[in-house]
This record gives sequence, C-alpha cells and structure tokens, in this order.
Amino acid sequence: MNQQLLAKTFVELADNLVADFDLIDFLRLLTDRCVGMLGASAAGVLLADRDGELRVMAASDEQVRLLELFQLQNDEGPCLAAFRTGAQVIVPDLTREIDRWPRFVTAAHRSGFGAVQALPMRLRDETVGALNLFHATPGPFDPVDAPVAQALADVATISLLQQRSSARSTVLNEQLQTALNSRVLIEQAKGKLAERQNIDMEQAFTTLRGYARAHNRRLSDVARAFIDDSEPLPGLLV
Repeated sequence: MNQQLLAKTFVELADNLVADFDLIDFLRLLTDRCVGMLGASAAGVLLADRDGELRVMAASDEQVRLLELFQLQNDEGPCLAAFRTGAQVIVPDLTREIDRWPRFVTAAHRSGFGAVQALPMRLRDETVGALNLFHATPGPFDPVDAPVAQALADVATISLLQQRSSARSTVLNEQLQTALNSRVLIEQAKGKLAERQNIDMEQAFTTLRGYARAHNRRLSDVARAFIDDSEPLPGLLV
C-alpha cells in the first residue's frame, strides 16, 4: 500500500470538515482512492436520501454504477446488507452466496466481479450509506486493507455528518438531497458530452470533472451550464 497516498487521502477527506465541498466530487475521490490503494477492481458509494432510500452517489466506473443500481432495483446484495445492519459484509467468493443473493451474484459475475467488501458508512449508531469494494478474482482479502477501508469510510462519514448548526439531521438531509439533484444533472451532462464527443460515459465524466477542477468550479455548476448552454465553457469541447 502506498503510505504517502494513504496519508494524502486522509488529509483530503479531513479537509472537507472545514469548508464547503462538492459532495459528488468528494465521493468520487473516495472511490478512486480505494481502487488505487486497496487493490479493489472497482468501488461504489450508496447514500440514503431524506426518506431513507439508498441512492447510487459515486462509482469508480460505469460498470459498477450499473451493478449498484441493479442491487437497489432488486433489493438484494451485500451493500444493502451492510447499510441495514451497520456491519461489514465480507464476501471472498460470491459463488458461495448464490442462494442468499441469486440475482445479484449472477449480475456481479456477468460484470466481472468475484468478491466484494461492503463497508457501512456510520458514526456511532447512525448509518448513512455504504462503501463497496468489488474484486475481479475470488480469494482472501489482505487483512490490512479492510480496517483501512473502514477508516476511509468513517472519515468520509464524519465529513458528511459535519454540523454547522444544532440541527444535524436537517443539514445532512438537505446536503444529500442537493447531491442527489446534482447527480441527475451530472448524468445528463455526461450523456450529452458523450454523444457530442463520441466518447464513453466514463470519459465524459472525467472530462467534466477535470474541467471543473481546472476552473475551480463545482461539478454540478459546470454540468448545468453545459446542459443549458447558458454560458461558454471554453476548452470543454475539443
């Protein structure tokens, strides 16, 4: 494990405790770093909205985003179990869970995944979502990786639950709802850019995200401007 990258990641996640931040970009950073440091093939984040319903908020690639959506649509899978129980769900070989999650296991194998670690995003008794690490090959996980992954999930959760007023739950609900609305805008912008540039959805997201970072803007604001054609975005379209 890259210790310097690990330390940098914790600093980046903790930095969000003291300033407003772009939640979608923040969660994408979390998934990307989990893949980069922990040997996972892909990662995704599910968060509960104001009604307690789980939503896909971030994924390291389009394939795992679709698999996360499949879990929600079919109401089965390790990530839902981690959220509902508040406990880690560690599955070194998905084949052994075919009776427990028949549709999910079939879909996961079809997507090229053979193992999964589902980690609750929690603070004490409150669970707000799950961080999910998917592995292409079945087999035992590195015993060092699981506590590091849970620590990353916990730090991210603290950032999400930071309170700027005494009404923490209200602040969280508003923040998550705003992020959900932003996610819709970003998906629309991804589709439009992918069609315009003849690129795939993942490349479109990377382009939008890179533009937002390069111009010090929120990703959702760039997405909205691109969808509405409300302002020029020089350099976005090549």
